[in-house]
Amino acid sequence: MRARTTALATAVVAVALALAGLAVLEVLRHNLVDSASLQAEVAARDVVTQITIGTDFSQLKLPDEDSQPVQVVSADRRVLAADDDLRSRPMADFTPTSIPAGTDDDDDDETELVSTARTTAVATFRDVRLSVGDDEIMNKVFRVAAIGTTTVGGQPVTVYAGASLDSARNAVADVRSAMLTGLPILLLVVAAVTWLVTRRALRPVEAIRAELAEIMGGDLSRRVPQPAARDEIARLAATTNITLAALEESAERQRRFIADAAHELRSPIASLRTQLEVARAHPRLLELDGLIGDTIRLEHLAADLLLLARLDAGEQSRSERVELAALIRDELARRTGDRLPVDIAIPDDSVAVTGSRTQLARVLGNLVDNAQRHAATMVWVSLERTRDHTVVLEVADDGGGVPATDRDRIFQRFVRLDDARSRDEGGAGLGLAIVADVVNRHAGHIRVEDSADGGARFIVTLPVRRSGM
Repeated sequence: MRARTTALATAVVAVALALAGLAVLEVLRHNLVDSASLQAEVAARDVVTQITIGTDFSQLKLPDEDSQPVQVVSADRRVLAADDDLRSRPMADFTPTSIPAGTDDDDDDETELVSTARTTAVATFRDVRLSVGDDEIMNKVFRVAAIGTTTVGGQPVTVYAGASLDSARNAVADVRSAMLTGLPILLLVVAAVTWLVTRRALRPVEAIRAELAEIMGGDLSRRVPQPAARDEIARLAATTNITLAALEESAERQRRFIADAAHELRSPIASLRTQLEVARAHPRLLELDGLIGDTIRLEHLAADLLLLARLDAGEQSRSERVELAALIRDELARRTGDRLPVDIAIPDDSVAVTGSRTQLARVLGNLVDNAQRHAATMVWVSLERTRDHTVVLEVADDGGGVPATDRDRIFQRFVRLDDARSRDEGGAGLGLAIVADVVNRHAGHIRVEDSADGGARFIVTLPVRRSGM
């Protein structure tokens, strides 16, 4: 990752610097060319001013030809005024944008000529490689300004003035060379800094990875180091520690579950083995009722353990329409061996929820089994739809009730409040745990209160199925 980050950062910086360098060179070249244009135009306008006030061509004050060559050219392309080395032919062959028309000597005075030349003469620029002059300026490139004007006698002429572009080109070349020389060095610095910064930034990540590798060895009580800075890596470490805590809790719960399940299975298996060994030694003493009872208890315990294992594995409940009123009637009609009759109070209209019919039937069955186990004379089941789009299922009895301090604990696995009660009568302590898990997975909740007759009243609240689902 460090290598990829460094390469990417260096490439981005290289592209950015190249584009910035090109922009700087273009701006520099443009500014230098503009400066040369201004010099050439100033020199040309100075000569134009001299011509318009009537100065003779032989008397014109011309700048040095080596730095600013100047020519005055007639309309038929004859050189009227220039330094000796520039008189052979015009140094440029383009004409200015506009040449003011001639005026009558009798109507215009000197001031008017100067004003007319300054307001109507437009400078036109070209880059020209001179083919006239001495050896020092020949074949050099000049920025030439051409301005048209008219002499006092009405003769149209063109003034050419040049400014050397060598200094501009040399300056641009020097800057380009400096950039090309400094760019690799700068990119090396960027790459080195990026590598070091990335390594420093990823050091906590490497520490987290190393700690996780050791934690995967089995010690879930350890935690990854959490940086003090409040950045993404610190949040990653915090989330990792939260995940490890959840894993540790889950692993501990799984260990307790396995230990409790093994403990619960040991009793009926030992009882079955004892009865079978006695039956083998004394066939006449075989108690089929005891064998069948232990077998049924093992079957129920295995079914409960299998359901809890599926729930712990994240098995999703089916999303089907379940009519609770019909489910209650059907399930209670199947119960033929209950100790006490079950009174029901359910509405005649439709009360539907979304979920698994099998799991919701298990919720009802476990609650009724629990009530039958503790009730003194009566068990009743009620169903009601509330105004806040929920349905409330209640299963109550008139037994001894549940102490307030134990109302949360009874929904834990393998919890039996009456320790003196035999395992055969009290069950394995998984029924209410299964009820709580199934209700939670159906987006509901369960609580226990005192019933009107002093027993326990289990209240299950589930969301009503929305129309159209």
